[in-house]
Amino acid sequence: MWCCTSSLVYLRRSIRLRLCSRRGRSRLPLWIRETWAYMRLLLQSLYFNSLTDSDVVFDCVFEPVFLTVDYITRWFGTVFVCLVVILTSSVVVIAYAILLPLVLNTYSPAWIVWHLCYGHWNLIMIAFHYYKAAKTSPGYPPTEKNDRPFVAVCKKCIIPKPARTHHCGICNRCILKMDHHCPWLNNCIGHFNHRYFFSFCLFMTLGCVYCSISGRNLFLDAYHALERFKHTDLEKPGIPVTGMGPLIGLLPSGQTIYQTPAPPYTFRDKMIHKSIVYMWVLTSTVGVALGALTVWHAVLISRGETCIERHINKKETNRLAKLGKVYKNPFNYSGLNNWKIFLGVEKRSHWVTRVLLPSGHSPHGDGLTWDTFPVHKDVIPAVPLVWIWKLLKTDFALFSDVASKL
Repeated sequence: MWCCTSSLVYLRRSIRLRLCSRRGRSRLPLWIRETWAYMRLLLQSLYFNSLTDSDVVFDCVFEPVFLTVDYITRWFGTVFVCLVVILTSSVVVIAYAILLPLVLNTYSPAWIVWHLCYGHWNLIMIAFHYYKAAKTSPGYPPTEKNDRPFVAVCKKCIIPKPARTHHCGICNRCILKMDHHCPWLNNCIGHFNHRYFFSFCLFMTLGCVYCSISGRNLFLDAYHALERFKHTDLEKPGIPVTGMGPLIGLLPSGQTIYQTPAPPYTFRDKMIHKSIVYMWVLTSTVGVALGALTVWHAVLISRGETCIERHINKKETNRLAKLGKVYKNPFNYSGLNNWKIFLGVEKRSHWVTRVLLPSGHSPHGDGLTWDTFPVHKDVIPAVPLVWIWKLLKTDFALFSDVASKL
């Protein structure tokens, strides 16, 4: 019986050694095993985290898509800027080459002065604020260690983030008081160029509305003229004359086709009408789209928040509402005060010198510190959980002793 048992043990060991040797010979290459282990780790990180929710899973799954969009937007920023410059310049050329002569020949002196003053003022404000919004740095937090207050640490930059600071995937760095990344400016909208961006949107909207309203009658005339030109071009250039026509002298000898007269317009007239139609359609479309964006940003400024903070505040409002609490935006200083802080208005004369005229003044504050906001005021390592547990136990013991004596 003992011999039988020992033989079975030897047999089992030999089979195990043979299987291990086969398994060793059939092992995959090292790079495949490392890749597989990394993929398993990524997959397990999605559901072995107590903080995982649908937003985290969505961000992880669509991270390649976000990276591709950020990469394309980064490289096409220059194309968008050139497109803005080309379209704006085309409207300005049409206004100077076609509309200005019509204004000088048909309008009264008072209207001529109004159009010249308002048009040039609007054009200067658009060009100034677009240049400043595109060239001004939005503001970046310091990368070295300092004693500035912060609220979190950026997961990508690995640096402390002050309040209202967010990471831009397109610029690949953190932005102070980030609102959004504008591809039409090829720049982020942050603390130091937010005012320039909003002023550009506002004056561009006013300019488009001005061109759309003042050129409405010209657009209708040009459109009807092009329709007449189209019907004229569709008519046959001549009709054949046969039968008794040549005998009664309708045509000179040797000519068998009656030629219609030349069209009552030239190529220059046709291009002028097309330019007017193009300008009116472009300015009307941009005026509606950009006007809606301007109104939306005006509402956000009145509430003292940015586009990113709008979503954050909405989530916090819903979360606290479930707990029976009311969320209050710490950066909302009431409507008029929000506009004064945003525009940098400190006295009444600034409404003219800093709002209605080009001004390069800096915004209020440095973008690193904000009033009435709970922040960490020391850059120190996090306290271990064991220390916190011991502190809580000590406090609880002291509280028990006092309660027992009372």
